[in-house]
Amino acid sequence: MKKHLQTGILLGILVFLILCPLASVFLKAVIVDGHLDIGHAFAIIGESGNLQMISNSLLLSFLVVLLSTVISFPLAWLFSRTKFARYPVFDILFMIPFMTPPYIDAMGWIIFMQKNGLFTQIFKGAQNPQWFFSLAGLVLVMSFHVFPFMFTLLKNAMLRIPSSLEEGGAVYGAGFWQRMRRIFLPLLSGNYAIAALLVFVKTLSEYGTPYTLGRRIGFDVFTTQIHRYTTVAPISFDKSAALASVLTGICLVMWYIQNLITEKRSYNLVSGKGSRFAETKLSIFGNVIAWAFVIAVLVISIGIPYFSIIATSLIKLRSMGLQPGNFTLANYEAMFEESDKALKAILTSLFLAVSSATICSVLGTLVVLTVRKFKGKAAKFMEATATIPEMLPAIVLVIGIMLFYNSIYKVIPIYNTIWIMVLAYTVLYIPYTIQYVTSSFTQIGTSLEEAGSVLGGNKFYVFRRITFPLIRKGILTGWSMIFIIVIRELVTASLISPPDVIVISTFIDREFEQGSVTTGMCMAVITVLFTVTALILIRKFSGDDNER
Repeated sequence: MKKHLQTGILLGILVFLILCPLASVFLKAVIVDGHLDIGHAFAIIGESGNLQMISNSLLLSFLVVLLSTVISFPLAWLFSRTKFARYPVFDILFMIPFMTPPYIDAMGWIIFMQKNGLFTQIFKGAQNPQWFFSLAGLVLVMSFHVFPFMFTLLKNAMLRIPSSLEEGGAVYGAGFWQRMRRIFLPLLSGNYAIAALLVFVKTLSEYGTPYTLGRRIGFDVFTTQIHRYTTVAPISFDKSAALASVLTGICLVMWYIQNLITEKRSYNLVSGKGSRFAETKLSIFGNVIAWAFVIAVLVISIGIPYFSIIATSLIKLRSMGLQPGNFTLANYEAMFEESDKALKAILTSLFLAVSSATICSVLGTLVVLTVRKFKGKAAKFMEATATIPEMLPAIVLVIGIMLFYNSIYKVIPIYNTIWIMVLAYTVLYIPYTIQYVTSSFTQIGTSLEEAGSVLGGNKFYVFRRITFPLIRKGILTGWSMIFIIVIRELVTASLISPPDVIVISTFIDREFEQGSVTTGMCMAVITVLFTVTALILIRKFSGDDNER
């Protein structure tokens, strides 16, 4: 009885937090004036502007996948098959674009490429690169932000392909390109398809870059159109719900295709025999090309946006630009002295990050423990419900939370308060805790906990002295990832924050849009430094703790 009560309470909480808001989106899309009207939803989708937006979204995602492939495949091969594999520092460097908030990355590019921007100041007499403010520029910025997803997956897949397979092809007379075409690429096809689908869905769900750069070129996508219907008068929640439903459907189809590919295109390449790594020797010319490509990727993905952000935050007079003597650290001091908005934004973001990460850690750990202990259909349904936010764009769930909690405001009056933001972040990022804690449990057998029970320990004692120390690192890792993401998140804050609440992301966005670019970039630099430092310290702490 106690077992069913515990499972039922936890499942009820998850259904209320996740499924009810999600259901509110679909119901809002098809119910008009209290009556079911699916035709109304199709009419919204069929509007010329929305059809163009859907076409834009799919085209953008497809082009980003193509460019990400061009970037990632050569990098993955170099760092898995050549001497570049000896330099693990590049794995960290290539993750920096992913760690950078996409809207900050886009702002850095805009500052660099805009009229009289940093590009024309560095290259005197050069033409203003207007090509950037087009679909090409949007694809460039988004590709160099998401390529680490594909690079990591492809590199790990290539490392699992034994060199003996290629050597066998060489023995039978196959040249390099023939071995690539007949052996290497077929073995890699399943992993590439998964990586491509992940990048496609990530691009389709992205809000920061389309909002920051896409709006300037008039290129609307799902997320920006949904945001516009929700925030710009005349507000139309039925239109935003209809588009959110379509976006959800596309993403779910992509996840389904990914699962099919995982089942049908997987190869067992690691066996008990082991495998040997054979380093491919590069010619002098090949070395030059390889280093040039690696440096170019680093410059485009990290160098240009970070240079723009840091330089702008230090410039004294923007009209003078990059001139000796026109740099000062006083901009950072002025940001805090001119008003208390900057400090309030930081403190509010810290509160949201700490509170939501902590609630996610507790709730997510309870879900994993319950699923692990009480196996069955209810437990599986609970786990599936808790991981739904991972498969859906954040903006869909945020719209659902707005609709649902607005409808029950008289019962639970948290809408339009800071607590609705805490709740939204908890719903969005609980899958992180579940993933990391579940990963920790995969290396733990049940014998240790059973031994503790046999020796007289009650459930709480066994958890405190045996289970928790073993999964502590997973909980801490999940907590740190949620903390870092929440402290810089934009779409939730821009949609659901009360009028009197400002966080780091909305502070940067407002300053940038209002022309106070230097102030906005000062906060952007602080944000990036803070999140990177927090990640390093937490990883160091968890590593040291693990060693002890």
